Amino acid sequence: MLPWLLLLFPASIFAAETGKTHGVSPALLSRYVPSTVGSEKTWSCLNGSKTIPWAAVNDDYCDCPDGSDEPGTGACSNTVFYCQNEGHIGARIPSSRVRDGLCEPECCDGSDELPGVCKNTCKEVGAAYRAKVEEENKIRKTGAKIRSSYINFAQKEKSRLEEKIASLEKDISAQEKEVARLKDIADRTESLSAAALEQKKQSPLYQSFMTHVNALKSLQREHKKHLEREKILEDILDNLRSNYNPNYQDMAVLEAVRGWEAQAGLPHINDVGKDGASEEEEKAKAEEESQEELEPGMWSAGQLEYDLDNLLGTDYETLLLEHERHIGAPASGSDSILFDATAYIPDALLPQYVAVRSMLLSWLEALGLTHKAPSDAAADTSRAQQAAKEADNALGHIKQDKQKAQEELSRIFDPEWYGLEGEWKKLHGTCIDKDTGDYTYEVCFFEEAKQKPNKGGASHSLGRFSSWNDADGVTLGSTEYYSRMYYTRGTKCWNGPHRSATLLVSCGVENALLSVAEPEKCEYHFKITSPAACLPLETTKESRDEL
Repeated sequence: MLPWLLLLFPASIFAAETGKTHGVSPALLSRYVPSTVGSEKTWSCLNGSKTIPWAAVNDDYCDCPDGSDEPGTGACSNTVFYCQNEGHIGARIPSSRVRDGLCEPECCDGSDELPGVCKNTCKEVGAAYRAKVEEENKIRKTGAKIRSSYINFAQKEKSRLEEKIASLEKDISAQEKEVARLKDIADRTESLSAAALEQKKQSPLYQSFMTHVNALKSLQREHKKHLEREKILEDILDNLRSNYNPNYQDMAVLEAVRGWEAQAGLPHINDVGKDGASEEEEKAKAEEESQEELEPGMWSAGQLEYDLDNLLGTDYETLLLEHERHIGAPASGSDSILFDATAYIPDALLPQYVAVRSMLLSWLEALGLTHKAPSDAAADTSRAQQAAKEADNALGHIKQDKQKAQEELSRIFDPEWYGLEGEWKKLHGTCIDKDTGDYTYEVCFFEEAKQKPNKGGASHSLGRFSSWNDADGVTLGSTEYYSRMYYTRGTKCWNGPHRSATLLVSCGVENALLSVAEPEKCEYHFKITSPAACLPLETTKESRDEL
């Protein structure tokens, strides 16, 4: 009998040793080894503050100030218990949840409770987890290939923009020379007739004309202010009409709704759809019926909104000179002037021709042989100025194109825009949407997010792209940084904040808007997927304790 006991003794010691490391993570196992002092085994707390008997480790009594002597019992507060979870992956839980009689889902092996309390489900949990990871890896692998094509697109865009900028720089250089040449011609030509032009501008007709122009500009400014105020009031009344509760019989609200419906030509909100006509059709019909007949020559509302700027942008000095030419032109049928010589003289020789002609005319005028015809010089000046102006405008457009190309080039590999590898560049302007029943939500990458009602009414802006996840502690360009997109400064809520949207981004093989939530008033959360968020598997492998 004694030999059998001797054979079992080492096994009991091994069991005791294993119990001392219960709840210890693999990284700390090497530190849970006793020291032998004489015949006694001792152990030092992990922070070195105290030495205790080895037997006091995991004895369900807290001896060390840092709680490190009770990794597996939960006797010490503010410590961490490690579940081995053989067949799955290890996990850590707070020590306060150890031996509380509850089977923690993180510890599928049940090691957080006394033996027999919790069933070991790690085999099933591990199999399900591995199947899920395998499916996620398939998605990530496919998404990463698409992401790679996005990166190739960014590289091609970089080359294209660089070539475009180089070409535009050449165009700018050539156009600058042309502008300088034409301005020189215009300046020399203008000097011959500047005094005459100033005299013409003092005429009562021109002065009265400019007074009318300034009055029109002032009226246009006030008109725009009224349109903006009208739009705000329309949004408020539309919101009130759609959302008020008729059961409360609030007469002030009811009168406001009825008055707005009468003014806007809308059916009562409770009657919408009963006669088969949509609200938009009713409103359009009412607007058509309410249009007044205009007197001949009067402008419509559309012309005032879209054409008035063109009218006010007229070159009035040129118009004055054209008027002078018109009233100084020979009557119809006159053959005193058959050709206009200035139309056939090259621009380079025009100033010299004008100077000689002016000198000859002045001699003829002094001798009384001819009368002064200032409109000829004015016409020459107008033509030279117009050519210089058109050339300068063309130069401005080329410079704008170059500036836009440079700005876009600078953003391609800017982590605050399209990512360190330019993986988001291809999606700029791509729109995705989600129909939730009452509304359709749409978000366009790097542009704007919108809320569109499906049953009539005005759409609302939920903001424009402002930044990625710039929260404290988030590293610029990291995976977490690209996990959120913020859209801010949308349409102001009635009696609330400006609308905003946060895009919660995850890896997927498609650019898709999965769901929409409104956790706070007028603050929306969109869950989206995109291949641009799918990093290659070798760069996203997380460190896990897998058994």
